[in-house]
Amino acid sequence: MNQPPRLRFSRRRLSIARSSEFARLKEEGRREISGTLILNWLPAERLRLGVVTGRKIGSAVIRSRARRLLREVFRQHQHEVIAPVSMVLVARQSIASGGLEAVRKDYLRALSRARLRASDRNPDRMATPGPPGGSTVPGPRSAGMPAAAAPAPTGSPANPSPRTPSTAP
Repeated sequence: MNQPPRLRFSRRRLSIARSSEFARLKEEGRREISGTLILNWLPAERLRLGVVTGRKIGSAVIRSRARRLLREVFRQHQHEVIAPVSMVLVARQSIASGGLEAVRKDYLRALSRARLRASDRNPDRMATPGPPGGSTVPGPRSAGMPAAAAPAPTGSPANPSPRTPSTAP
């Protein structure tokens, strides 16, 4: 049986290591949140990856496993990224209970939402990566986020008070 060629992931060439690069991606880049991970990305000269696992995720063993899962999913699907971008994958707390398939599903969903996945693009319209109308949240956490709707005051038709007698026939 012929096996497909093994994909390689060179950490030295493809990794983001400087804290200034992580900070720039967080501030200036675009963000997609998808289940077990957060994808921050910014157009670049070549495809690069950074991985962040915070202490909230769990012990060192769990954080190391999360980093391995994120790097493995990137390695397996790096050929599907349509444009050279610098991306940072941030592990969320739910990654601790998820496996490779959950991380893969969330990674591919985030790539699709960011319009960075080759199978989701029309080959006739190869524009710059990014959403036309904006399903991606801009860098700073508060900018571009829709304001939460305030709850209707008690006693209004949208939220009747339990003490208000119903006058409907």
